[in-house]
Amino acid sequence: MANFPSMKGAQLLRILRREPLSYAIVQSSGSHRKMESPNGYPPLRFSFHDNHDIAPGLVREILVKAVGLTEIEALALI
Repeated sequence: MANFPSMKGAQLLRILRREPLSYAIVQSSGSHRKMESPNGYPPLRFSFHDNHDIAPGLVREILVKAVGLTEIEALALI
């Protein structure tokens, strides 16, 4: 298993919004955001405060398990 970094919610949100993922916020309520990608990736619920740290294991879980990237693809985006 590769080493994923911890990061702020805002950093992970920027990664999700960039190409090739291109997630867009389709609904928002407080810190909860429903996101969809036009590129065929599954819909996500992103519920992190922008300034809070997200642990490395959770960063991996979001990018690999929830989005469906390989570890190599996910690390290349970071």
